[in-house]
Amino acid sequence: MSNISHLFRRGAAYSARIRVPLDLVEVIGRKELVKALGTSDLAEAKRRLHPVIANWHREFDDMRARRVLVPADREHAVWDQYTASLARDDQARAALPGEAEVQAAKAEAIARIERDDISGLDPLAVLDAGLDLMVAQRLADVSSEHRKVKLADLRQHLAKGETALIAHEVDAYLKANRLLVNRGTPEWISLARHMMRAEAEALERSLERDRGDYSGQPRDPLVKPAVGPRRSAQEVAPPGESVAEAVAAFKSENPRSVSKSRIEESCRDIGIFIETIGPDFPVAKIGKQHVRVWKALLRKYPVRATEVAAFRGMNIEQIVKANEELQRPVLSDRTVNRYLSSLSAFCAWAVDNGYMTDNPCPGMSLPKEKQSKTLPFTSEQMNTLFTSPWFAGCRSADEWRNVAKPGDVLIRDHRYWVPLIMLFSGARPGEIGQLAVNDVRQEHGHWIMHITTEGDKIAEGKSVKTGGSMRVVPIHPELIRLGFIKYHEGRVKEGGTALFPGAKRNERGQMMSDVSREFGKYLVRIGLKVGRGLSLYSFRHGAADALRRAGHLDQQFGFILGHAEPTTTGKYGIMPQGMLEQRVELVNAIAYPGLNLDHLAA
Repeated sequence: MSNISHLFRRGAAYSARIRVPLDLVEVIGRKELVKALGTSDLAEAKRRLHPVIANWHREFDDMRARRVLVPADREHAVWDQYTASLARDDQARAALPGEAEVQAAKAEAIARIERDDISGLDPLAVLDAGLDLMVAQRLADVSSEHRKVKLADLRQHLAKGETALIAHEVDAYLKANRLLVNRGTPEWISLARHMMRAEAEALERSLERDRGDYSGQPRDPLVKPAVGPRRSAQEVAPPGESVAEAVAAFKSENPRSVSKSRIEESCRDIGIFIETIGPDFPVAKIGKQHVRVWKALLRKYPVRATEVAAFRGMNIEQIVKANEELQRPVLSDRTVNRYLSSLSAFCAWAVDNGYMTDNPCPGMSLPKEKQSKTLPFTSEQMNTLFTSPWFAGCRSADEWRNVAKPGDVLIRDHRYWVPLIMLFSGARPGEIGQLAVNDVRQEHGHWIMHITTEGDKIAEGKSVKTGGSMRVVPIHPELIRLGFIKYHEGRVKEGGTALFPGAKRNERGQMMSDVSREFGKYLVRIGLKVGRGLSLYSFRHGAADALRRAGHLDQQFGFILGHAEPTTTGKYGIMPQGMLEQRVELVNAIAYPGLNLDHLAA
């Protein structure tokens, strides 16, 4: 038996099991759900378990949601009742005998009488012939009278609050649309009254038709075409064709050979999309409508929603609804486009592998912002920042809330060095945080840092954004003046492979995400930031602007920032002296007029 929640072994194979919530036992008819996972391998069983449990929870949520009628349910019920009633009227009128058929019936009755001796004819047969003729002659009038009586009864029942005349149709609609509303409840009665009004309107139209008028339209404002989407049954894919299974295969193949952290990030992005359609949804049926609905939700999706206690246990739709009241900041257009890009990459792979015929994502991206929302620091802002407690002395280095308070505690770990290294190299924070001690060394008389996935591994692992992100970056003289090489020497003496042993990855595999998050909050606390704009990445943008000020074009220094095609030099850090000298010249050109860091060098 496995001690993993919801997983148990039955004989040689594993199965998933979940207790049905008490409020749904009567609806489902069972207290427990069990599904064979089709494997005796524990690791594979764990992989197959999550989609099954997620789908059960989605079904539970769907059942609970179907206990409550939404406006669209009533809209469709009303319009369905109205149009179906008129369709039945059309069929009934088509079946009415025409004048030619009435005359034929009359002739047949006369002929039957004339064929036999009237005295010997069975009286019942004579009566039958006469009745057939009467019915044929008065059927249209009888039908019209029936409609008048029914309409009068319907309006009388509406006035008294009775629902017997429509009860069967209400239950049939609820069953057809998998809506779990019990007869006699206020919601059921409300729906019944809506449908009675629709039936009354249809009867009004049929009486107008008796007079030859087919132009009538509903006068009751409640009776109109539905505008909301109709709830549909959850579609379930055959084995191997569900979106969850396809995403697992996509992750395993990693068709673009991106870093482990990037493929995991992409699959997490796609996972949020799966919340809107369900893990068992057929991947072949994903269309533009599904992507469009998801995009609309993403534009209202709060930043770092998974880290907010108030959203715990909610799916994307529930989170968006809850945030209408909480009013937390929502994703930027740039981040929404990243989510769409992740889904598009998956769909392109799915097309190539025969899961889908078309990629529904092209053309869905939001317009690109005219300028980046991440702004570089001004020299004045940096002078304020580097004389603030984070760099000059705080009350406590152990609690983030006390880092912004002045004190005697000096932070000199990764939190201190990474922003400075970013400022004078343009490197990404995660690239710096994962450096090994031997990634910083001398080559041809110059100190360099080697950003790579090769070499000594650290406990947190190494990854880069793309193959072209692996590169050799000379260490700026200002960093040496501030004591970075002395820090490196200290780490050599202490032992251990990591240059910054305090730098950690979060549960999503992102290096130093805690520093990035807290740095933004810190800027607010010291008054440098209001709204969006400044962040840890402002140092990277500042380095790019400094290189531009020095007269270099973007294509001339892109490789310094990690914007380049993969090279063997980048992977292994072996570089001829001439090439290194060119890089030294570029990095040394990074300068910030008016910035004074003398107090940090003391």
